[in-house]
Amino acid sequence: MPAVYFHCSDDQHVILDRAGAAMNLAEARLHAERLVRSYLMTPSAEDWRNWVLHVTDDLGDEIFELPFVDVLGELH
Repeated sequence: MPAVYFHCSDDQHVILDRAGAAMNLAEARLHAERLVRSYLMTPSAEDWRNWVLHVTDDLGDEIFELPFVDVLGELH
C-alpha cells in the first residue's frame, strides 16, 4: 500500500505530515475528513475557514485536497 501524507495550510501557515501512513484512496478520504474534524473540534483561537488539507503521495504529488470550510459546513 502506498504512503499518503496529510499536510494542512492556509495563506500564512503550513503543517507538514512527515510520517505519512500506508492506506488506499478510500481510507485516505475518510482519514482526511476525520483529521480536519479533529482540528476544528480542538479548542483554539485559529480561524480554520481558509485552511486546506492537502493529501499527497510519497513523491509529493497531490492526490486531492479538502478545504476545511467544506467540513465546517457539515458541522452546522
